[in-house]
Amino acid sequence: MILAIDIGNTNMAVGLFDGFNLFRKKSFRTDSLVDENAVLKVLKGFRSAGVDGVIIASVVPRLSRVVARAVSVLYGVTPLKVTRRMNTGLRIKIDNPAELGADRIVNAVYGFHVYGGPLLLIDFGTATTLCAVTACGDYIGGAIMPGIELSADALAQKAARLNRISLEGPLPDIGKNTVESMRLGLIEGHAGAVLHVAKRILPHLGRKKSTVVATGGLASVMAERIPVIDTVDQDLTLKGLCYLAQGYD
Repeated sequence: MILAIDIGNTNMAVGLFDGFNLFRKKSFRTDSLVDENAVLKVLKGFRSAGVDGVIIASVVPRLSRVVARAVSVLYGVTPLKVTRRMNTGLRIKIDNPAELGADRIVNAVYGFHVYGGPLLLIDFGTATTLCAVTACGDYIGGAIMPGIELSADALAQKAARLNRISLEGPLPDIGKNTVESMRLGLIEGHAGAVLHVAKRILPHLGRKKSTVVATGGLASVMAERIPVIDTVDQDLTLKGLCYLAQGYD
């Protein structure tokens, strides 16, 4: 069995695969994983499942080292870490390939494997990222913007009379109170920004119709509001990690 670990700035997602079947998944707040003991505690729930391989994608260097040590203790294996130096078959055609995050590499490799190209991947995480892959599998660039949750946090922290709100709830055409106004601005404003950026990127992928795939925590909510999105693949990154761990079959 393969244990896939996606370490993001806000959450660490852990998925257990039997073959390519994802049958157990949990998410943990990254800021709660303060040391190796905390990581050991959350990973022990997967210990009895016969894990014989572990793969990690991380954008948090401090935590990736802690998780790697915990994996060695629990499972007696050295985890495979996703980097740009892995032989994934992805040709990274950007100015500095070292800048490309492990999660974006995983999404691009697996997204191209499943959906082909040209392909635009939109990941609604701590940051919302757009990744463009050509018909021949070249990663040619993308965009990064603050995610919705991050924007909500910034409003609460920097505006004295605005509090942190839940993004769940009714979304009117015009806000009649502060909470409705914030929710409308955050969700519809973000949808409009993503759509605008996507429309700037898509012509660079050629004349053939591009597939646009959304993933991440708010992917389903945003897909309803962004007409260029063709499909939602909620577990794209975890499935991509499993794919890489099993040798890109």
